[in-house]
Amino acid sequence: MKNKKLMYLGTSAILIILFIVASMIFKNNRNEEYSFIAKKQNEIFVRDYAPKYGDRNAKVYLIEFLDPECESCRSFYPTVKELLKEFEGKVQLVVRYAPFHGNSKMAIKALEAARLQGKYWESLQVLFTKQPQWGSHHNPQPERIFDFLAELGLDMEKLKSDMDSPKIADIIKQDLDDLRVLGVRKTPTFFVNGMLLTNFGKEYLRDLLNSEVNKVY
Repeated sequence: MKNKKLMYLGTSAILIILFIVASMIFKNNRNEEYSFIAKKQNEIFVRDYAPKYGDRNAKVYLIEFLDPECESCRSFYPTVKELLKEFEGKVQLVVRYAPFHGNSKMAIKALEAARLQGKYWESLQVLFTKQPQWGSHHNPQPERIFDFLAELGLDMEKLKSDMDSPKIADIIKQDLDDLRVLGVRKTPTFFVNGMLLTNFGKEYLRDLLNSEVNKVY
């Protein structure tokens, strides 16, 4: 009986080890794949039209696939800003869209329309701050987006008209195409110069940024 128990424990331990090893190999292979894509098809990560924040001469790109209606994106956004300040002049944020929630496309269209009036980052901050009011999963009220953005002094009639622009529709479509190629299935998802952040968290992202910064500076 004792021998059977030991054999069972031993088998379980081996299976766990094999699972961990397999996961590590999978992650390494995926990052090698992303690295290859980054070298051969850099535009799939950094599209010319994508909103960018930080020094335009920065050699390290922090690509974030985000969803304005995503609670995790909202809660992690202050951390992103802290890290950009920490790596100021060396890291540039590139925003890509992953509209996985019901009202995400509407919010993205509003953001892009606000960008045409030169208030993209202020609008993103407002939508994240007010997300519980307009994007509640229990009682979503997406129309309130317009009330919140109006507080920024935007021309709301122009904004609503610009939301229907084919160019904005094309941006969303291209981002959707790219996230499918990259296998992005959750938000936020981060890449640093084509390297996928496999473990979510501030320290993990800082370590990845630091690693890539040290490679090019």
